[in-house]
Amino acid sequence: MAAKPDLKLLGMSVSPFVIRVRMALHMKGVSHEYIEQDLFNKSELLLESSPVEKKVPVLIHDGKPVCDSPAIVQYIDEVWAATGPPILPADPYERAVARFWTAYVDDKLFPAYVGTAKAATEEERTQQINEMFAVMGQLEEAFAQCSNGKAFFAGDSIGNLDIAVGCNLLLLEVLRSMYGVEFVDTGRTPLLAAWAKRFGETDAAREVVPDVHVAVEYAKKRQAYWAAAAATK
Repeated sequence: MAAKPDLKLLGMSVSPFVIRVRMALHMKGVSHEYIEQDLFNKSELLLESSPVEKKVPVLIHDGKPVCDSPAIVQYIDEVWAATGPPILPADPYERAVARFWTAYVDDKLFPAYVGTAKAATEEERTQQINEMFAVMGQLEEAFAQCSNGKAFFAGDSIGNLDIAVGCNLLLLEVLRSMYGVEFVDTGRTPLLAAWAKRFGETDAAREVVPDVHVAVEYAKKRQAYWAAAAATK
């Protein structure tokens, strides 16, 4: 991987937003220092680098922080435009479509996952799971439209929308492990199921995505934290 000056990524290994950025850096072949963060005990570096949201990921390039994963991915794509494959489409319309669906994933998929994990009753959990199924149905249609019959959302190789959806596959595996619900299967979402298998075999996914058992343990830790917080109200 090509050496780059003073590039750090503050992250948490099981965060889909961090995974997205790590995939983008891997695609570009950019060397960097990865610094794992404990979100239950946030470091001074994180608080200083992300004073508004106090969240990961944060990319620190030559001492200047960049926050929010979509903005970071775009920054990586533009700064290292001459390195590795393009992440965002060059065509303005295709770029706008990719951004729309990326925002849809962030606005719908992750909140439904959190809602499922936080649900206090089976009725609440079922409602959130149904929301997840609805989101996956929309993404099945999006894949049919965006891929034009090719292997990935971006065409012949992965791009921005692929990593935006792909970084969340770990969360779907967490829910499958914890609740026995399969969100990507050949019955409901055959196109996404085939895409997910291909995506999981890419170098970016193999090198970056942690083991699902690590993510399940973190999810359980989060659930305990939410339960304790609710009990104090």
